[in-house]
Amino acid sequence: MLFRQLFDAETSTYTYLLADEATREAALIDPVLEQVERDLRLVEELGLKLTRVLETHVHADHVTGAGVLRERTGATVVASARGAPCVSRKVGHGDVVRLGGLELHVLETPGHTDDSLSYLCEGRLFTGDALLIRGTGRTDFQNGDAGQLHDSITRHLFTLPEETAVYPGHDYAGHAMSTIGEEKRHNPRLARRTRESFIAFMKGRQLPPPKKLDVAVPANRACGLGKPLLQT
Repeated sequence: MLFRQLFDAETSTYTYLLADEATREAALIDPVLEQVERDLRLVEELGLKLTRVLETHVHADHVTGAGVLRERTGATVVASARGAPCVSRKVGHGDVVRLGGLELHVLETPGHTDDSLSYLCEGRLFTGDALLIRGTGRTDFQNGDAGQLHDSITRHLFTLPEETAVYPGHDYAGHAMSTIGEEKRHNPRLARRTRESFIAFMKGRQLPPPKKLDVAVPANRACGLGKPLLQT
């Protein structure tokens, strides 16, 4: 598997490029609208064909590049059935997204938002905003639920092999990746903390809303474009 980790400095967002080296089919996970040209240039330089764009959830802190990438390349936009109505393929827990000879396994991990997904591919876990490195996503908007997030992480993610590599949707402290074992032992919100104390901690946080919330959520429900697209 060909793999690249990309970063948007303004929003501290990670975008991931995965490709099957045999067929040259490629996918982008959580692309950022302002980085579309960068991402397409990299796809071209590596001799790939973008066929999938995967979203982990309807983002509140940046506008997705999914719709523009679909228009430019014909790629299929994949996301939760609970999320944006504009996507090409709606998936749920246990579904598989095929990329040439690669298989991306869909895990429903709601709690940060009700439509949050994670994707597992060949020992790499893409967690969006559910599980972050030494942290978690917030749970105070978009139907977030602290108890549900705790259950998603402990029941679906922490049951994976400890060597599973964790690639989050954001990082604000300079970390690029972690592992399931590291997060089970060292994530301060989860390690040695009960479900009840996690819920109390999350409910006690007093955070300002994301700066782009009012713009990003409606835009992302339209795949980052001015109006929703019909399913294809």
